[in-house]
Amino acid sequence: MKEVKLGIIGLGTVGTGTLRLLERNASVIGRRAGGMLKIARIATLNPTKPRAIPIDPAILTGDANEILNDPEIAIVAELIGGVNPAKEYVMRTIESGKSVVTANKELIAKCGADIQRAADKAGVDFLFEGSVGGGIPVIKPLRESLAGNGMSELIGIVNGTTNYILTSMTREGRTFGEVLAEAQQLGFAEADPTSDVDAYDAVYKLAILADVAFGVRVRVDDIYREGIRGVSARDIEYATELGYVIKLVAVARHTENGALELRVHPALLPSAHPLASVSDSFNAVMATGDAVGEVMFYGRGAGSDPTGSAVVGDLIEAARNIRSGRKCLVRHEPLHSTAICKFDDIVTRFCVRMQVADQPGVLAQIAAIFGKHGISLESVLQKSSDDHSAEIFWMTHRCPQCAMNSSLQDFAGMSTVNEVSSVLRVEGD
Repeated sequence: MKEVKLGIIGLGTVGTGTLRLLERNASVIGRRAGGMLKIARIATLNPTKPRAIPIDPAILTGDANEILNDPEIAIVAELIGGVNPAKEYVMRTIESGKSVVTANKELIAKCGADIQRAADKAGVDFLFEGSVGGGIPVIKPLRESLAGNGMSELIGIVNGTTNYILTSMTREGRTFGEVLAEAQQLGFAEADPTSDVDAYDAVYKLAILADVAFGVRVRVDDIYREGIRGVSARDIEYATELGYVIKLVAVARHTENGALELRVHPALLPSAHPLASVSDSFNAVMATGDAVGEVMFYGRGAGSDPTGSAVVGDLIEAARNIRSGRKCLVRHEPLHSTAICKFDDIVTRFCVRMQVADQPGVLAQIAAIFGKHGISLESVLQKSSDDHSAEIFWMTHRCPQCAMNSSLQDFAGMSTVNEVSSVLRVEGD
């Protein structure tokens, strides 16, 4: 059959992995796509830069317009990341009747609704499996294989950098700063790690997952975000002693009144929980449907080859649809309007670590504050820090976030509470 021509915009980590896979498995990909996929043009900021893989210099260009304006190119893979100029490139691609494949999580989280409407109107494919979970198939199963389910919950570990850092801190007892520096040297963390360690990356991915699984448009600003900079080796030590591990989790969950919780933050998970054993840079997403129950998607959540695998899978699907004349089969429009739960109304369990004066009656005073705000206590660990202060680790039963906020305000006014060192939530019980 006639070959389908591809254009690739971006030749960084994901672009390189995509190109490597397209060339290495060309014959297999051609059979599965119903005919060969030919890379007609690759746009990159520096076409003359030495590359880790051999590339025909004749197909390299520094001008994305050579791809966008080429009528023979049928599919464009946008792999540069960010919103600008990526959104312009994607919209122009769609307007010209070409299908789009992308792994750009920020673009989809912030502009996905506009892009999807444009793709539906133009009758072209807009595919983005690589935007969440690297090489883990999760988008397509949620939007197709599990489409008959009413989804009640998603919880996942969706950022490989933070999972690597927390895993290393747990195994080796080192501090966040020490492990982050090592991760940057090894290439597991960016020189500027803000997007990962401050949980922006995970928020983008949760917005995409919530859209696909629950059929609602989610604004990034609707999602509570808390990174891992505040997680200490001491927190991990206490969590381990109590039979928990600390992970950065992304949670989307329907409440009893039908609102949707959306939050990303560090949390204690029971050591027997399936996500507790997801280590290093691996990712996993657990979804709960009313028919299927719990299902879990697990694998390498980032990297050149895993994400390239997802991109190539989408390229094959888009090529099949072009050949069969069935483009734009999945029109993903919101099913209904859903209220987003206010963060203060979220109900969960908490662990609070604090430094207090080592004197009689202090524990009773603190317990009374918790009780005043309707918080019951499950357990408490006390360890002396020095001659004058003690370290307390409280674990509560389920209570609203607003009740915990009020308790923390009261603790701030107590002379016997020297410091509230950390407040962590508990998930997965």
